[in-house]
Amino acid sequence: MSEQIKTEENNLSRAKTQPLDNRTKWSYCVGATGRDAAYALVSMYLITYIQYTMKLTAAQFATISTIMACCLIWDAVNDPMMGIIIENAHLKSGKYRPWILMGALLNAALIVILFTVRPQGWSFVVFFGISYLLWGMTFTMNDISYWGMLPSLSSDASTRNLLVTLMSIFVCVGQFAVAGIVPTVIAGNAVNAYRAVAITVAACFVAFQLLVYFGVRERDRKQSDSKLSLKDMLKIFLRNDQLIPAGIAFFLFNIGSNLLIIFGYNFFNFEFGYSKAGNLIFIFTVMFGLGTLFSQAIFAAVTKKLKRMQIMTYSIVLICIGYLLLLGYGYVLPKNVILLNAIGFLIFFCQGIFNMTMIVMINNTIEYDEYKFHERHDSVISTVRSFAVKFASALNQWISALVLIISGIYYISQKVSALEIEVGRGAMESEEALETANGYIATVTDMQTFILRLGMVLIPMAAMLACYFIIRKKYRIDEEMYAEMVAEIESRNG
Repeated sequence: MSEQIKTEENNLSRAKTQPLDNRTKWSYCVGATGRDAAYALVSMYLITYIQYTMKLTAAQFATISTIMACCLIWDAVNDPMMGIIIENAHLKSGKYRPWILMGALLNAALIVILFTVRPQGWSFVVFFGISYLLWGMTFTMNDISYWGMLPSLSSDASTRNLLVTLMSIFVCVGQFAVAGIVPTVIAGNAVNAYRAVAITVAACFVAFQLLVYFGVRERDRKQSDSKLSLKDMLKIFLRNDQLIPAGIAFFLFNIGSNLLIIFGYNFFNFEFGYSKAGNLIFIFTVMFGLGTLFSQAIFAAVTKKLKRMQIMTYSIVLICIGYLLLLGYGYVLPKNVILLNAIGFLIFFCQGIFNMTMIVMINNTIEYDEYKFHERHDSVISTVRSFAVKFASALNQWISALVLIISGIYYISQKVSALEIEVGRGAMESEEALETANGYIATVTDMQTFILRLGMVLIPMAAMLACYFIIRKKYRIDEEMYAEMVAEIESRNG
């Protein structure tokens, strides 16, 4: 590493002194809408699509969940490798833009395939394993390059906070569009509805990434004849004593924040009935959208009033209160829809603030690495965020499948799946299927729904508390230290 020519040595001072133009800022941030709508469709509803539209045995469903987990683990390992490819490649159209576009085009095609091709039984399991693996690898191509571009656009703290805020707002818009609309259109016609949604979302993915490709002006990078190797990448990770705790903490946070979403569809189905769940999920998703958007809209202002550690402390306290209220909902608290949505807004708002704080903390370890070791590796270090998200998703797939099978909820949902298949074939009317599905769901016991509630509440709360305490104990890059690092790097490069 000592002989390696420093990568992008002068980018920090150049990014600091050159203002970020509006075309680049808005093209980059708005472009998040389509890509996160696509990711939300697969991450939130692919397993639900399989659960409620495919007739699979418990063994086949468990195998699919294991395949998803293994593919996500491979994706997590593949993320740093993709970062090395991006770091070492020198394409004429830019460091990040070519990978963003190639990943979007390939991934969009695979989204359509996953939601439209329907072999049966174990043939579906094999087809799914291959398609899902390719989906993850192509999304990694887009994801690593897109997120790696963020810290390269500016190292000014206020500009970076603004970028994170704007980009996160459009991320939320994309996620909200999918999370809110899908549940309202699938019940009673799930097979055809999922197909139409997948085609629409895939087209939006490509359109919004074309905006990034043609709209973002990448800054010039200093070319290097030396290449990063896997050994070099591992050294970059292990030497950064601030990146390691930040990455572990972000992994734990994603376990906690995503389980509520994963279990949410089944929670509403079995608490309120199959025919009513769609509209109630939509309202709850509005709370998700409003809570997350509000947190992102005020994030830049909040960082001017409070330090990051203070923001995290207040957020984690309110998150725990929200989850405890959710655990008691319908038991010690009244089963009131308005109360449920208020609890959801509180959780989603605080998780949004917490998430953006974590993103800034991870990005700041890029300057920390340059400050200590005189090297800058935006795309490599940025892979830690994606690595943590995907590794957490892998674990969440196992947790969710285990809870659904142990509770017996999966077996009841398979009866509903048989009805949706009949509707898709034209052998049954939607109204008849909804009425019959409600009868199946009415047979669920209180113990079954309580097991689901425990998986949805206690595991997330424990994971997020662990995240908070790791950051509080091990992470040292506060606002003052970051300002000192940037000033030192500017002086050195200048």
